[in-house]
Amino acid sequence: MRLRFLGTGTSFGIPVIGCRCRACTSSDFRDQRTRHGALLMSDDGSTKILIDTPTELRLQLLRAEVEHLDAVWFTHGHADHTHGIDDLRVFSVKDGKRLRVYADPQNAAFLRRKFDYIFDETYRPVGGPKVDLELHSFDPKKSVRVAGMDFWPLPLPHGDTTVYGFRCNGLGYVTDAKLLPDSTRDRLQGVRVLVLNALWFGRSHPTHFNIEEAIEAARELGAETTYLTHLTHRVTHEELLERLPPGILPAYDGLEITVPES
Repeated sequence: MRLRFLGTGTSFGIPVIGCRCRACTSSDFRDQRTRHGALLMSDDGSTKILIDTPTELRLQLLRAEVEHLDAVWFTHGHADHTHGIDDLRVFSVKDGKRLRVYADPQNAAFLRRKFDYIFDETYRPVGGPKVDLELHSFDPKKSVRVAGMDFWPLPLPHGDTTVYGFRCNGLGYVTDAKLLPDSTRDRLQGVRVLVLNALWFGRSHPTHFNIEEAIEAARELGAETTYLTHLTHRVTHEELLERLPPGILPAYDGLEITVPES
């Protein structure tokens, strides 16, 4: 199994508009972070599952040379994780069938309201194809089969909503989290590769890990390798390489890794 990080920034992206900080003016391509998204693939690349539909999705998929998708997993309904959803239209047009997308019941209902022009079965656009998606609402307490892979939903409190990361074989994937509930910690035991959101060093945030909190969570879980994502412009990639402890690395847009089996 392989994982490609499509976007590793927060909702502002990096560079931030109008900002002249070290990260936003950096010449290091690893400091240019688009909004959160990832691609989970089988070893041979024949199966591709998209994680979220961020604002820059079209550009991310072009960069990764993605020509087909088998499914989409939505972690939650916030704008930086969903507002590229129209870029999925090309896949149903190319493949001649609906693309299967997955969300928990709360966020599935939110997606239906927010994107009613997609999920309203009675609506037909004039003069163009519809974004043709088949929305599946999964049981948060059970494993769900997604394009031939077993996903265990990982509930994560995030302000007034719940985010759903996942465990898939040796991978644990957590974004937009401030803490890990006991049920999620139990499910993450034994992961080989862990992905965690982390904003910056020092200052606390009410709904996201800062870097120190992410390091502590990674140590408690004991993953062999942890990658930090959903990073802000308050840290550069080079600074993270210098300050992070062994076994914890900063992800960056375009990074592709192999995930060992559990």
